[in-house]
Amino acid sequence: MQLTPNVHLVGSGRLGFELSNDFDCHVFLLDGGSEAALIDAGVGLDVKKILDNIHATGLAKKIAKIILTHAHSDHMGGAGQLRAALDAQVYAPAEAADWIRSADETAVSLELAKRAGYYPEDYRLQASAVDVELRESDIVRVGDLQLRVIETPGHCRGHCSYVVENAERKLFFGGDLVFFNGAVILQNIPDCSIQDYAASVEKLAGLKVNALLSGHWVLPLRNGQKHIDMAIEAFRGLMVPKNLL
Repeated sequence: MQLTPNVHLVGSGRLGFELSNDFDCHVFLLDGGSEAALIDAGVGLDVKKILDNIHATGLAKKIAKIILTHAHSDHMGGAGQLRAALDAQVYAPAEAADWIRSADETAVSLELAKRAGYYPEDYRLQASAVDVELRESDIVRVGDLQLRVIETPGHCRGHCSYVVENAERKLFFGGDLVFFNGAVILQNIPDCSIQDYAASVEKLAGLKVNALLSGHWVLPLRNGQKHIDMAIEAFRGLMVPKNLL
C-alpha cells in the first residue's frame, strides 16, 4: 500500500489495516531511490506476509536497513527474520539495543503484555543482532533521504522517533509516541513515564510535519503537525492526552 511517493505500508495488524499478522505494528518501507529501509519489523509471527508485501513493491533488493523505533514485541519481534531474509542491517535505539540482542522479555514488559491479552500466551520474543545503535541527532541515510534521530522516551525507555525533512513531504516516523487526534499510549508498565512522555512530545513543537506515520491506527498524510500539537497542548495544560488503547 503506497502512502506517499517515498513510503509504502508493508505490514499492519488489527490496530491498523490488517495487511499482515494481527499483532503487527505498522511496518513502513521507505524508498530513498538508490536504497530503501524498513521502519519497524512487526511481531515476528508469519513474517512471510510482510515479505510478500515487500516483494510486491519491487523494492526488496534495495532494502539495506531495518530501523526500529523501540523494543516492544510488536515492533521488533520480526527484526531477526527480516534481517536474514533481506540481508539488511538492524538499526535500533542505543538504550534498547541489548534487550533486542538478548530478547529480554522482562525488559520489554512482554510477560505483562501477555497477561493483559496483547499477545498469545505461547508467544516468545526472538532475538536479533543490532548492527548500529542510534542516539539523539544521529543521521541515518537511506539513499537520497536523511532520517534525523529524536530520542523520545515516555511510552517506554529506549524509544526513538525519526524525521525525514528532505522527502517530498516532511515525514515523521513516531513509533508509539503520538497518534491521530493527539492520542498517546500510556501503559501500566515499569518504564512508562508521563513526565518523560510530555518532554518528548514537547520536542516536536514547530516541527511542521506533513505525514504523521505512527506505529498503529490512522495515518494522517497531510497536516500531521496538527495532531502532534493536540498532544502538546494537552500536556502543557497539565492534562494527559487521550489514550489510544
